[in-house]
Amino acid sequence: MPKTNAGKKAIKKNSRNQVVDTHIPSLGNPRCDNPLKYCRFVEKDAKVLLNLAEDDLSSQDNYDSASVFELAGPREKVYFDPSKTKCAIVTCGGLCPGINDVIRSIVLEAFHSYNIAACLGIRFGLQGFIPKYGHDFVELTPESVSRIHQFGGTFLGSSRGPQPAEDIVDALERMNINILFMIGGDGTMKAAQSICAEIESRKLKISVVGIPKTIDNDISCISKSFGFDTAVDKATESIRCAHIEATGAYNGIGLVKVMGRHSGFIAAHSVLALREANFVLVPEYDFELDGERGLLPALEERLNARHHAVIVLAEGAGQHLCPPTEERDASGNLKLSDISTVLIKSIKEYFNSRDIPITLKYIDPSYIIRSVPANSNDRVYCGFLGQSAVHAGMCGKTGMVISRLQDRYLHLPLSLVTQKRKHLNIQSGYWRAVLESTGQNHITPNSAGPHPDSCELTPPAGK
Repeated sequence: MPKTNAGKKAIKKNSRNQVVDTHIPSLGNPRCDNPLKYCRFVEKDAKVLLNLAEDDLSSQDNYDSASVFELAGPREKVYFDPSKTKCAIVTCGGLCPGINDVIRSIVLEAFHSYNIAACLGIRFGLQGFIPKYGHDFVELTPESVSRIHQFGGTFLGSSRGPQPAEDIVDALERMNINILFMIGGDGTMKAAQSICAEIESRKLKISVVGIPKTIDNDISCISKSFGFDTAVDKATESIRCAHIEATGAYNGIGLVKVMGRHSGFIAAHSVLALREANFVLVPEYDFELDGERGLLPALEERLNARHHAVIVLAEGAGQHLCPPTEERDASGNLKLSDISTVLIKSIKEYFNSRDIPITLKYIDPSYIIRSVPANSNDRVYCGFLGQSAVHAGMCGKTGMVISRLQDRYLHLPLSLVTQKRKHLNIQSGYWRAVLESTGQNHITPNSAGPHPDSCELTPPAGK
């Protein structure tokens, strides 16, 4: 494994002097002995050279893809005295399989490996820090978290929406917290940045470590987010049911809507896992309903050939076909219109106008997918994330997240994972494999098309 210790700041420059800053802030020089007895310590400044995918780099600047990253893992010296260390854990945003596994992993590692003084659970997201909401803290111990991994959701509760960083840091001071673990998505990591800035402005010694959570798998520089495997498992079950429904009726259509606000990873991966879908619609391209490149004529051709079809739809797909909305959720995100309603109405009207009888079955497993317990693969992953987060926090690392990138666990700065959202690259071999599976024919974009990344929806001959 290539390593380099050149300089304290791990910055890689390219010929245009653009930089990828991978430096991880530290609260100070670790001086306490690490109490871990059975492990191989990672060198204090151990780093690895990796090539980032173009999709992970900011599209606004020209960055060199080769960057040096700090390896995760226990160090021989730690910054905090374990016997006096007090931690806190908060979970924010939407539910996702594996949150309880991460909480449990953090608590077990903190107590059994480091024998810390205490660990508090913050109830209902960032609201739990704010006195006006009246949420009590939870004392977390190995006993209290011993069985939470058997259940979905989050043992601590969650909430959406920002809270003042000043009030959050006030609460951290009142509780004498040394390390704050924040489990959440893009918005939570941005909140963590604000909290870090407030901590630094007060010259406090509080470590903030993020564990990225998104069922949509859309956080930059994270190869795969925890819970994604479980989500694909459950989405695949729904697609199988849709296929059975579709083949059980003449001209049967099974329509499955899965999660994916801005990125279609769950839809694409589920299609590859089962290979029973004939059309997959994702937010990364604006498909058409009518015309030469349209879904409806392609669907008609599919039914004429095989008399059944399965469509997998990401919830954020086709927003250009929906009535515009200005509503926003508690996090400030623009609320999505319901593309499934538009699609169902359009399909029925299209085939009714042609006197073609169809049977359409619609399945929306979204809340089942996100609220189930994690599967074995995700549980293993969550265990590593929790352990690595504790190692980083005890060493005084801050303003960072734990990431698995190219099969290595790394420390990434918050600024890197919040610079952009990860999307499906529909020019990639991965997307080509999806299209080969469904039979959609991906064509060269032309200037006359509705979108530079549009796809021609041509039904497969077989299946």
